[in-house]
Amino acid sequence: MIAQHPLKSRTDSRLLHITPKSGQFQDRHFVDFPSLLVPGDLLVFNNTRVIPARLFGHKASGGKIEILVERVLDDKRVLAQVRASRSPQIGARLYLDNDVNLIVLRRVENFFELQFERPVYEILQAIGHIPLPPYIERADTAIDSRRYQTVYAQQIGAVAAPTAGLHFDEAMLERIDAMGVESAFVTLHVGAGTFASIRVDDIRQHTMHSERLQVSAEVCEQVKATR
Repeated sequence: MIAQHPLKSRTDSRLLHITPKSGQFQDRHFVDFPSLLVPGDLLVFNNTRVIPARLFGHKASGGKIEILVERVLDDKRVLAQVRASRSPQIGARLYLDNDVNLIVLRRVENFFELQFERPVYEILQAIGHIPLPPYIERADTAIDSRRYQTVYAQQIGAVAAPTAGLHFDEAMLERIDAMGVESAFVTLHVGAGTFASIRVDDIRQHTMHSERLQVSAEVCEQVKATR
């Protein structure tokens, strides 16, 4: 039942409305969302921007690898998941497209610290792929670089989109603003942990990966004032 391609319009998506007091469910469409708001409401958006964090290449042996960048540590180092028939050895050199090479520096739990020879973002923009979620069972296409991104994305650093925000378009944001509804922005860089399977029976034993976030004092005051 999960759509494998985005609809023509962002606001055409379906919306499940749950009435807070009664708990009643109602099927609607996202275009109806502004009708559920009143002047003085506050919408808080996550303005993280998805990076083309998936890379493909091979080891010196010729074995294929897939890299999913979890976090950019500095100009040339990343923390990443590396999928291969056998995990790469520390100190090994990995080979990507466009004559891009990198070295495995160390292992950090389920991740590897990798060092590139050129600036990370330069490489990602040149040969990186949009890291579509596992439930999208197809390769990424050119349209995904635009549609798997919110229209208000600003701060580079996420490897997955804050998907609830994908349904807003510029026209709806303008309509909401004209209604007297307030907006605020926080930054939460969604990490690869959002794709991680739960392998324990007791949900309390599942360890979530940490993620970087930034919430300003001004946004906290906006939330407090609205409440």
